[in-house]
Formats: sequence, structure tokens, C-alpha cells
Amino acid sequence: MTTTGQAAGLTLLVLAKAPVPGRVKTRLAADLRGGHDAAAIVAAAALLDTIDACVATVGATSCRLALEGDLRGAVRGAEIRDALSGWTVVPQRGRGLGERLARAHADVTGPVLQVGMDTPQLTADLLHRTAAGLASSDAVLAPAADGGWWALALRTGRVAAVLRDVEMSTPHTYRDTRTALLGAGLSVGVGEVLTDVDRLEDLVAVAEQAPWSRCALTAPWEAVA
Repeated sequence: MTTTGQAAGLTLLVLAKAPVPGRVKTRLAADLRGGHDAAAIVAAAALLDTIDACVATVGATSCRLALEGDLRGAVRGAEIRDALSGWTVVPQRGRGLGERLARAHADVTGPVLQVGMDTPQLTADLLHRTAAGLASSDAVLAPAADGGWWALALRTGRVAAVLRDVEMSTPHTYRDTRTALLGAGLSVGVGEVLTDVDRLEDLVAVAEQAPWSRCALTAPWEAVA
């Protein structure tokens, strides 16, 4: 996949947590016999899959990670640091997720496509298609199956300030985010629907969709009895 064309000038922005046991994917931990340790293994694999997809889309130097936590105590932390070679890595800033998103977007000059670490089925083709929506819309918001969203593309990151007032991680976050963007006078395109990996059934579904992913190949599948 080339990094020219519709992705030219685009920054790929990832918001993620360091995959430290007990700090990531706590709902998934409740489903797995390995608990928090197993959930952190899944989180690390998903983050590495996300890093790969972003680099394949725009190249490492056009990628940016806003990180919560410290990779030194994370599962596969050294591997993740190596995978981030060429990236700009900054700490997340702000109290709530909405504020952290807004601040991370505001630091980017030019068009930006932001994703999280919960969709290891990402591919460069999918990210290109999402970014291509900026040719006809000021923003592209891609819904998640649980009522949230997995990607937000903006022609300029400054308008992400509206996210500060959106309640995140609810069954209506996508709707509320879209309403906030429209209320700011933006035209909003709709991206493709993906499943976030939050529970075991999500992990199973995503692994079937993307059997090539690290997440599918390394996930600890033993469920709580």
C-alpha cells in the first residue's frame, strides 16, 4: 500500500493505554480464565496490530501516539517501543476521555484520522477509505457496533474541541458525537461499522474476521468456566 493519494498530508493519530495488567480491557478480563494478565496480552497484540495498520497507511513519520501509562511495565512493552520507531509519542493530557481526545487532535496540523487500540482488524485499505471521506465532508465518524465510534477523521483537528462535552463509552456516544460535530457546523460523513474488542464474544468475532492479526494468533482463548 502506498502512502500517497488520498492519505497525502494525513496524520494517523492513535489514543491508547499501555497494556499493563489491571489497567486495560477490564471487561474482557472478567471473561478470561487468565484475568487481567490475559486481557493485557490481548491489548498488547491489538495495539501492535493497530501500529502496523497505521504505518502501512501513511508511514511511521506521519503517525502519532497519545499514550496513557508507561510501556516499561507493559506486556510486550519493548516490542511496542520498537514498533513505534519513527512515530511521535506524547502523553495523553486531560481528565476525561473527551478532553484527552480534543487535546490530542489539537496538537495535529492538517487533516487527521484518529483511532483507538480496540480494533485490531484495521487494515491500510480501511483507513484509506475512511480518510477518503474528507474529500466530501469536514469530518468522517465511523461507528462501532456497541454504539460508540472507532475512528474520527477531521480536516482540521481544532474542531475536536467539541468532544470535551460528549460523554464517552456509552451506548449513544456515536450519536452524541455526531450531533456535536453537526452542531459545530461541520458536514459529517459516515464510516464503516466495526466491532470493538471489549468482551470475549467481540474477540471471537474479530479473530474470525482477521485471522492474520496478532490479536487472533496470540489471544488466550480459555474462558472463565
